[in-house]
Amino acid sequence: MGDHSGMLDTRRQAEPQNNQALLDRRLAYLLLRLTLGINILLHGAVRLPALGAFATGMVQQFADTLLPAVAVRLFGLSLPFLEAAIGLLLTVGLWTRWALVAGALLIVTLVFGTALRSDWETLSIQMIYAIIYGLLLAGRTYDYFALDTVCMKRLGRSKSACA
Repeated sequence: MGDHSGMLDTRRQAEPQNNQALLDRRLAYLLLRLTLGINILLHGAVRLPALGAFATGMVQQFADTLLPAVAVRLFGLSLPFLEAAIGLLLTVGLWTRWALVAGALLIVTLVFGTALRSDWETLSIQMIYAIIYGLLLAGRTYDYFALDTVCMKRLGRSKSACA
């Protein structure tokens, strides 16, 4: 049998670096999730006091599209509530997978409407949101600092106590 002590020393030296890299990824995920969550939460929250005016403005923006005014108005009335709910869930890290899926689907609908209006500048910004939602969904294994993690620990990683 050969001497393996050199291999063990290499592993011990690599362990702190691996732990630091994992912590960095977890912190990066937290900061991106928090930033998106607060952004989307406030998108909705600031529109709630002037909900009727916001919906009316959307109807005016879509007047020259094929979408019926009643559908645009209903969407405009629901959008701030959807944004606030998705943003809150993302901010605290609760039901993160489903909040990200809901947010991504919401972006899909916004991209559709924005493309109908040929508002390519706004659509470009919405595509950045789509990328961020996709990255967060793909990187959920790094979502450690979240209520979801607390819930999983409470029941022992097999089920979420919060679901």
